[in-house]
This record gives sequence, structure tokens and C-alpha cells, in this order.
Amino acid sequence: MSRRARLWLLAVGGAGLAALFVAAALDLPAFGGDHHPYGDRAVHASLARRTANVIASVNFDQRAFDTLGEMTILFAAVIGCVILLRQTHDEHRARAAAEKLARPVRRYALLVLPVALLTGLYVIAHGQLSPGGGFQGGVVAATSLHLLYLGADYRALERVRPVGLYETGDAIATSAYVVTGLAGLIGGSAFLANTVLPYGTFNTLSSGGTVPLLNAAVGMEVACAVVVLLARFLDQTVEIEEGNAK
Repeated sequence: MSRRARLWLLAVGGAGLAALFVAAALDLPAFGGDHHPYGDRAVHASLARRTANVIASVNFDQRAFDTLGEMTILFAAVIGCVILLRQTHDEHRARAAAEKLARPVRRYALLVLPVALLTGLYVIAHGQLSPGGGFQGGVVAATSLHLLYLGADYRALERVRPVGLYETGDAIATSAYVVTGLAGLIGGSAFLANTVLPYGTFNTLSSGGTVPLLNAAVGMEVACAVVVLLARFLDQTVEIEEGNAK
């Protein structure tokens, strides 16, 4: 395909997308009003299914299929990163040298690490009750482990971060999300429909039906994905050297 043909294709696709955006914007409620039909319906559906956090209800119930797409994008990004940053024939793995750290940095990093890890797990566990959830908590939990790199050294981080295990966890979490969706089909409902489990008591950890399960799956997937991504980039920076390097 020539450059001119590609530009025409881009222009036609962009014009169609712009037309759809304009059509959608013209049908929006007036700006600044106190009535929003979508918001009202989202809140009503969230309360009806005993989910205190409306955002979690939207992400893992009302539009759980869209969240599956977002989760798949991150999963595909991890796969691409693993393939592109794999060790090649002209590279070798060097032993990471320990770096001298200032004592205040070491003490602060080691002190904050367990607090940050518990905070990430708490945000994941309470995603259906309060602001946050799997995406946010997963990032916090994953990055908290890397405080060990700041507080100790790279070898200490490697001991608590077996990359292969986290790659497996990433795949298991993604599969768990899909399997939970398939359970709705097996139960005679729709894919990812929140009809598999009882909704429980409002504002408790066991409330929301399948929302806590999907939220936990996303939290595990995001945490494992971020660990794997950082591991691959850190390996390139700290350990992997070109074969002709001196």
C-alpha cells in the first residue's frame, strides 16, 4: 500500500470516528445539570447488587466486558515485553554488583515496604467497598516490592521476585477473569453477568456477587504484570550486557 493510500485510509477512518464523537456529544445531557440518566442508572444498579463502590460496580459488573479488554491489553503488553527483551545470543547475564546506599534511604525503604505492600493488598480487597480496586492496588503492591531494590540490593529483590512465578500468576489471573465470565453462561445467563453468586450484605467484604472475584483477578493480574515488566527492564539495565562489551 502506498503512502498516499494509507493517508486516505487514515483520513476516512478519522472522519468516521469524528462523526461518531460529534453525534454522541450532541445527545449528552446539558452541562452542569444535576440529572444524568447514565449516572442514575449506574448508582441504582450498584445498590441493587449490594456494591457500595459504584465505580467498582461499573468496572466489574455493568461493563465487565470492557474491563476484560483493558486487562487483555496489559496482558498482551507483558507478552510483547517478554519477547522483545528476552536474552539474545550476543548477550550474557552478568552478576549484579551491590551498590552503596545512604543509610536514611535504606532505612526508609525497608520501613515503607511492608506498609506499601499491605496498603496495596487492602486496596484490592476493599475495591467493591471504597475508592480503589484491582488496578490501583495491583500497581501499589507490585511497586512496593521494588523498595527492596532501594533498601537492599538487586540480588535481594531477585529472591522475592521469581519472574517465572509472576508470569504464571499473570496468566492464571487473566484466565480466572474469563472463567468467572463463563460461569455466567453455564448458569444460563450472559457472559460476565453478575448472577453467579448471591449479592450478600451491603457494605461487607462478601457483598457484590462476582464483583470481588473479578476485582481480585484484576488486582493479581496487574500486580504480576507490573512485576514482570519492571523485571525485564531492570534485567536489561543491571544484568544483561552485550557480548562484545568490555
